[in-house]
Amino acid sequence: MERDLVLLIWKALGDDVVTTSEATDRLEHLFNYRCPDDLAKTLVKMKNQGLLKGKVSFERGGWTWWTDDECRKKDVI
Repeated sequence: MERDLVLLIWKALGDDVVTTSEATDRLEHLFNYRCPDDLAKTLVKMKNQGLLKGKVSFERGGWTWWTDDECRKKDVI
């Protein structure tokens, strides 16, 4: 996973729990950046690498994503 992309996503999420749609909006608003591939795929890749946490939220109608200190301690290559 590209280091710059991971850092952008971590910054966009901050300490919040957000939906995929909210993450997309934050990236576009904060950085005028749209993920080159489907953001959901990137978020799943990050989750599988331990760089992000996520779970399905029936209340919010889809996946929610967040990062914490455990994720931020991972080495990003």
